[in-house]
Amino acid sequence: MSGTLYIVATPIGNLEDITLRALRILKEVDLVAAEDTRHSRKLLTHFGISKPLTSYFDHNKDLKGDQILDRLREGQSVALITDAGTPCISDPGYQLVRDAVAGGISVVPIPGACAAVTALSASGLPTDHFSFAGFLPNRQGKRRERLQSLAADKAVLIFYESPKRLLATLQDMLETMGDREVVVARELTKMYEEFLRGRLSALVKEVQGREIRGEVAILVTPAEEPEATDAPGMEELLQKYLSSGEMTLKDAVKRVTLETGLHKSEVYAEALRVRG
Repeated sequence: MSGTLYIVATPIGNLEDITLRALRILKEVDLVAAEDTRHSRKLLTHFGISKPLTSYFDHNKDLKGDQILDRLREGQSVALITDAGTPCISDPGYQLVRDAVAGGISVVPIPGACAAVTALSASGLPTDHFSFAGFLPNRQGKRRERLQSLAADKAVLIFYESPKRLLATLQDMLETMGDREVVVARELTKMYEEFLRGRLSALVKEVQGREIRGEVAILVTPAEEPEATDAPGMEELLQKYLSSGEMTLKDAVKRVTLETGLHKSEVYAEALRVRG
């Protein structure tokens, strides 16, 4: 029988946030696949866990993925972890999961910390409809294109960003999405955890001149619903055109159909009723 691939969430800052189940699985598996083995070894050592480690990240995912799958086919169990938070969220872990599932290998999630959900829970923004957009492109042109494509989204948007690009990203958001309410969360669960709240124009000024450290999550309020217009309805338009005496019934129906987008038969029936 093949082994089991465990997707194990690790703390995003505060080591107390690791779960009891995660600790047990990390002690029981045959191999731990980590984004950065140096970082993960410190985590395991802190909890007194000694297990073989192998790296698995974007630039070696094909080679290491095959090696990990071979171990799983041999009946060994493997825990996939990332530097912080839940694996497969904005990292290549999903490809290993995809291949494991395709090969009939059992995949078991071990839930825990996730920066996006952690930031959302304390943001004060609506939580019933949100969209995780991950990291934006590094180059401004591509970044603005991506933001523009999301500008009309009716959900709270959640982004991850590097502290070095925070100011540039906020400025691009202001230019492409308008002066919306946003929440910037940084250093989540750590000693210097901070939430910045306000409109984009205000946060751009607040961030200017500051040295921002730690990974950042940016939450953007949804696009506003367009204001309702006082455009005249079908009946009002028909009365206007038919009472003027300048249009035949046929012409009035055609005109109102174009202006309202309603079906011609519906407008014709109403025109007969209006004319009496």
